[in-house]
Amino acid sequence: MAETLTPKKTRTTSNSGEGDTSKPQPKIFLIGMMGSGKTHWASKLKNKLKVPCYELDELIEMIEERTIAESFQEDGEDYFRKEEAKLLRWFKEKKSYILSTGGGTPCFSDNMTWMNKVGVTIWIDEPVEVLAERLEKEKAHRPLIKDLGNDQLKDFLAKKLEERREYYSQATYKVSGERITESSFIKLLKEHA
Repeated sequence: MAETLTPKKTRTTSNSGEGDTSKPQPKIFLIGMMGSGKTHWASKLKNKLKVPCYELDELIEMIEERTIAESFQEDGEDYFRKEEAKLLRWFKEKKSYILSTGGGTPCFSDNMTWMNKVGVTIWIDEPVEVLAERLEKEKAHRPLIKDLGNDQLKDFLAKKLEERREYYSQATYKVSGERITESSFIKLLKEHA
């Protein structure tokens, strides 16, 4: 699949004509399905942009002192989503960062609207086949797919993507394709700044 960068919205920016040093670094939220590569790209971009990088699910596990799977099992998804939204809002106070969100984060608690207001949202959109291939080995760590057979996984992901598409499609940018590159992300973010 060809690499594509699709601006979802047009944003106007003022450019003073002075060097990039005067421009504030954006608050970047990476969204998309589980297995889309959000954590991978957040890590790569932090080195290039020289900004802190965080993974929302990892932070929740650290604060809760248990895995996401345990949180779902012990207290249910509603509890988890409330804690997720609370932690997400904490990022309003931080100056610049890249945050890799959970696959469901944009779909609850008006999180998508909030992220768009606070920063730049980028939807990493990978084909269901690619997601399924990546996730087959990780099922035990992912509460929504841990009990699915490999053949059921694709159907589940396709259905979940359809449910989430209305939220994901509100992203500032959509990045598609298996051959997404570091330079394509940097170009997109420089155009935004």
